[in-house]
Amino acid sequence: MTSLADARPLPARLPLGPWPLAWIAALALTLGLYLGRDTLAWANLWPDDHVVPFAPWLTALMAWIKANLSWLTRGITAVLDVPLQVAFGLIAKGARIGTGADAVVLPTLSWVGIVAAAAVAGHAAGGWRLAALVGGCLLYIALFGQWQSAMLTLALILVAVPLCVLAGLVVGIRAWRSPALERLVVTPTLDLMQTIPTFAYLLPMLILFGNSPVSAMLATAIFATPPMVRATIVALRRVPAELRDFGVMAGCTPRQQLWRVLIPTARPMLMLGVNQVIMLALNMVIISSMIGAGGLGYDVLLALRALKIGQGMEAGLAIVVLAIALDRLSQAFARRRPVAARPGAGLLGHHAHLALALAALAVTTLASLAFPALAKLPASLTVSTAPLWKAGVDWITQHFFDTIELFRVALLAHVLNPARAFCENFPWAGAVLLLGLAGYRLGGLRLALLATVLTTFCAATGLWQKTMATVYLCGLSTVVAALIGIPIGILCARSDRIDRLVAPVIDTLQTLPSFCFIIPVVMLFRVGDVTALIATVAFAVVPAVRYTNHGLRQVPPALTEAATMSGCTPAQTFWRVKLPMALPEIMLGLNQTILLSLSMIIICAMIGTRDLGQEVFIALAKADAGRGLVAGLAIACIGIVADRLIGGAGARARARLG
Repeated sequence: MTSLADARPLPARLPLGPWPLAWIAALALTLGLYLGRDTLAWANLWPDDHVVPFAPWLTALMAWIKANLSWLTRGITAVLDVPLQVAFGLIAKGARIGTGADAVVLPTLSWVGIVAAAAVAGHAAGGWRLAALVGGCLLYIALFGQWQSAMLTLALILVAVPLCVLAGLVVGIRAWRSPALERLVVTPTLDLMQTIPTFAYLLPMLILFGNSPVSAMLATAIFATPPMVRATIVALRRVPAELRDFGVMAGCTPRQQLWRVLIPTARPMLMLGVNQVIMLALNMVIISSMIGAGGLGYDVLLALRALKIGQGMEAGLAIVVLAIALDRLSQAFARRRPVAARPGAGLLGHHAHLALALAALAVTTLASLAFPALAKLPASLTVSTAPLWKAGVDWITQHFFDTIELFRVALLAHVLNPARAFCENFPWAGAVLLLGLAGYRLGGLRLALLATVLTTFCAATGLWQKTMATVYLCGLSTVVAALIGIPIGILCARSDRIDRLVAPVIDTLQTLPSFCFIIPVVMLFRVGDVTALIATVAFAVVPAVRYTNHGLRQVPPALTEAATMSGCTPAQTFWRVKLPMALPEIMLGLNQTILLSLSMIIICAMIGTRDLGQEVFIALAKADAGRGLVAGLAIACIGIVADRLIGGAGARARARLG
């Protein structure tokens, strides 16, 4: 037996492991580079003599494509313009048959008939309540004088969404059949499509396809297709193996098994992908209006340029209402189960809702030839809230100008300017070292190489300071959004009453176009970083709330009961059981917040921010495709690095929780 006298004394300090020592060394080296930036200038700002000329290379490539492949781009434009003009003619402008004096102009579909047909579609998908919601949304658009612009937007959506869905299905099925293709080609391409800011590929679309609705539709398709591809891959993988075996045993060919077994089984998940495509396409309408889309997006853009808050908010709210109608309708069709046909019902019985909708459109359109009010709602019957919006902003400015100005100046002087100066002087070599180390810790050598290469790309293009200016504003916006959104999500998870109060606000913020966040804030805080920060936080706070609420509600009740039976107080149960279990979901919400912040900050370049978004806008103004694409790729690098690092952290958290 060992006596107490023979026992060895415990060491005064436990030895540090390798990772704390590695982090201390990396931080010390980065601090040395930061403090010695005058001596080691090459490690802080990439030397101008060694900047890789990606922008001239891309500009030359675009010029070559335009010179040698114009026959192809013109052919694509001519083909895609046909369904667009048909859609515009049916619901927005009227179709013109023939030329000259003998031309016949067909009437557009009556607004009353379109409202009625939308209500019928709502009833078919979800009953009378959904019919009232969808019909009421379109009636709201008509009564507030936004019908013509809304129909131009809807026509673009009606053509773009099927194109996105078809392309997403084809690519998704191919990637599902070939995991190597998905891993090496499809996933990186989708990541670029979702992280490159939309403004960056407006210019190539403009150069190749001209200033036309076709360019706007193609830009919308690039932005809105990725969710359909991802949804297709996930949906097909989730089909139970028993159903696949059943298809083989029934003698189905691979094609029959795909279209008669797998696709129908995966239909609910595929419809969710369609829903996401619709939402992203609507989110793109304002940006695509810059290259010929027109519609509600163009109205918002004009109002923003003229700082007309009332007109901008009216057009923006019309987009929100249209988004709500399409969102609820697509979700209802996604949840709807196929109904077996009644024997002997006939064609009309099988498609009663479709027949009723077509009859409403035909009758009201024919009646509009005799009654013009059915073709276009008279201006005397419309109402406008533009004066109310302007009066509200004017009242706030008159009564709270001193407080607003004090807040703006204090935020600039004590938070934004010091944070910007620190980020813009941060050494690129130190950032490469720290991000590479974080990547290796969270995901191994592959993630370390990815973080290192993408960060080096931002420096090697000569855009390091603008990259860090983007990181500064995106980082602050993400932190503030998380500090606001996570506590609200916790409150929603703990109280159904608070959840019911917060849910409509979150839904509105999610569907409100990004430009609509800028207009009122500009009127109150003027242009600059403060306006960008506030607008970005309002736009990006939604995922922080939703994912926190969802994560906490998904904690198994058995764990909570076990903690209670172990004698934990409610506070201990929350901090030691619920919050750790919900952490992976909260990390996913933080990831989405970062991506939304990046997309919003690029738009904020229109109101005076000086970052990569400004580079994209300058390139758009000068028709410099290479400059815009390089700046867009640098923004994509920020988004991909943040996405992968947070994804790695979330995976480690899930692994610790088993």
